[in-house]
Amino acid sequence: MKTFKEYDLKGMNLRNRIVMPPMCMYSSDNDGFVKDFHKTHYISRAVGGVGLIIVEATAVVPRGRISSNDLGIWKDEHIPGLRSLVEGCKEYGAKIAVQLAHAGRKCDADEEYTVAPSSIDFSGHYKIPKELTIDEIKEIIKNFRDAAKRADKAGFDAIEIHGAHGYLIHEFLSPLSNRRTDEYGGSLENRTRFLREIIAAVKEVWPKDKPILLRVSADDYKEGGIDIKEMVKIINTVKNEIDIVHVSSGGLLEDVKIKTYPGYQVSYAEAIRKECGIPTIAVGLIKEYDHVEDILSNNRADLVALGRELLRNPYWVLINAYKHGYNTDVEYPKQYERGFK
Repeated sequence: MKTFKEYDLKGMNLRNRIVMPPMCMYSSDNDGFVKDFHKTHYISRAVGGVGLIIVEATAVVPRGRISSNDLGIWKDEHIPGLRSLVEGCKEYGAKIAVQLAHAGRKCDADEEYTVAPSSIDFSGHYKIPKELTIDEIKEIIKNFRDAAKRADKAGFDAIEIHGAHGYLIHEFLSPLSNRRTDEYGGSLENRTRFLREIIAAVKEVWPKDKPILLRVSADDYKEGGIDIKEMVKIINTVKNEIDIVHVSSGGLLEDVKIKTYPGYQVSYAEAIRKECGIPTIAVGLIKEYDHVEDILSNNRADLVALGRELLRNPYWVLINAYKHGYNTDVEYPKQYERGFK
């Protein structure tokens, strides 16, 4: 049994192997501040026993938001609200990370223009993005650095760099969205440069004893784009600078059909874990305890993220420990103990 066992990631001790992945709540205001809903939402999952909570995509600049109601971390004024999430979740035994993000061409916030590695729109529903200049790329790298510094001041246990789902870093990584001919486009080395420079900048200010997670899309589901073989190569270029890979897929293109089912992305996490020798988090419509245990027991991934299932059931950990006879492996909130005897 691994699901309810502790896991140590670079000194960050998780009480179990269950992760709440970042899921946009679109519940902030146009200034990116934490609201009462966020506190209720995240802290309830800590009460429910989740090991690691990763706060939703939190924009490093206003133009990096997915929507006008995304959380922000682009100014110091955001720190107190974010700290309230951290303190609330830690009070109930969870570790908490924040996902640092830039939406790139998929920014649908109220901004004058969007940016991307190349001037190619995501779809007809989005603005045609402005191609970033070298100076603008360097400024965004600094934005990630400054955001990491704020995340540390807010007390987060870890940060996750969002390199998936068709957002800016992913746009640089994939040849389908990156048509540049300078040092940030073309070869694999060039297409990974933006990511590598962001990680390097973040590490200048992020404490050495705190983990760095990387979220990736392991498959663009279209010929000429990223597939798992290409993603293994990408991870091999950065694996010594990060601590765990959170493996998803898709999001770069609107016109692709993906056959989804519980665990449809687990094979990607398994391949990266095996081929790159780095811990991974598996995710993808996973909801049943037996499925989680199978993934962990067969070393297909080190942690399992439950997204939609934790939206439905904040107490998944407590309920499944009770249901499957692992009460002694889980510390129940004293207020709820009588419900699990």
